[in-house]
Amino acid sequence: MKKEEIKSLSTEDLRKRLNDLQAELFNLRFSLATGNLPNNSSIKNAKKEIARIKTLIRERELKATEARA
Repeated sequence: MKKEEIKSLSTEDLRKRLNDLQAELFNLRFSLATGNLPNNSSIKNAKKEIARIKTLIRERELKATEARA
């Protein structure tokens, strides 16, 4: 997903996507360990997308706390 597509999702959708990506990353690592991973860059891409989503969720949490204060 591109950055713009991720920003357009709600926080709840981001959390669901994060869970899906973490499960996918687990499966990719398992495939790597068994030697069945055809594309090694897929692990790197999954990690980057997880980081993007976590960053966006944290930014939204900080904005919410600033709005309360």
